Amino acid sequence: MGTEIPDVDEEGQKARLSSVSMAIRILKAFSGDDAEIGISELAKRLGIAKSTVHRLVVTLMAEDFLDKNPETGRYRLGLGLFGLGSLVRHRMDLSTEARTLLADLRQETGETVLLAVPAGREIMYIRTLASRQAVRISTEMGMRVPYHCTAAGRAILAFQPENRVATVTTALMPVRTPKTVTDPDRFRKLLANIRRQGYAIEDEESELGMRAIAAPIYDAQSEVVGSVAIAGPVQRLSLRNLNGLAEPLLSTARAISVRLGYRGSLGSGEL
Repeated sequence: MGTEIPDVDEEGQKARLSSVSMAIRILKAFSGDDAEIGISELAKRLGIAKSTVHRLVVTLMAEDFLDKNPETGRYRLGLGLFGLGSLVRHRMDLSTEARTLLADLRQETGETVLLAVPAGREIMYIRTLASRQAVRISTEMGMRVPYHCTAAGRAILAFQPENRVATVTTALMPVRTPKTVTDPDRFRKLLANIRRQGYAIEDEESELGMRAIAAPIYDAQSEVVGSVAIAGPVQRLSLRNLNGLAEPLLSTARAISVRLGYRGSLGSGEL
């Protein structure tokens, strides 16, 4: 048997992962008692060479994850982390404020209720309340799904800036079912219709046998930060029945938006 030669790409990947792990350890070294730490102290605590610590610290500073105090020459957590923490807290606030209203909506409609937020090129369900009926739609919390073929995604995307819409419409929109809309021009017309009526419809475009309706949620800055959706099997939710859920859906979306500080007009097309 010959000597196995390590794969160069695999070795490189391991090195990158190791660097990421060490960078995370550096960030975790800071605390309320140790708000500022120098290179030598970080190296001593983590058992890493000072040259390695310095290289990682420079990288973290470039991303605003660390900042150097010019008076002491020591390092502290940067505003980049504050921004990320604010995003997480915002999602937690949305989930908390919506919890009881989502439960009321499920009780009123008898169907599965979902709360979604943007997650890069997709959306993520951050709260799911499954219908108590035997035949129901079940979606796991934390699941990521595309914008283009889901009511929850469309309800968010329709009210985003043009550059965000362009990111989705110029990218490949995968066909999930025979009903999935993938033509960019047709999809943009669909978004325009959502803006007019104030809510989005999904007709077996993400999953055969499922329909959904969703409405946007606004924050205190009048920006759409998420959506609330009602989903169920086609056996119960005809398109007529689905549109009949618009009133309680919009009422819930309004109530959640108000709890987040939204004070805009609540007319058609803007809740």
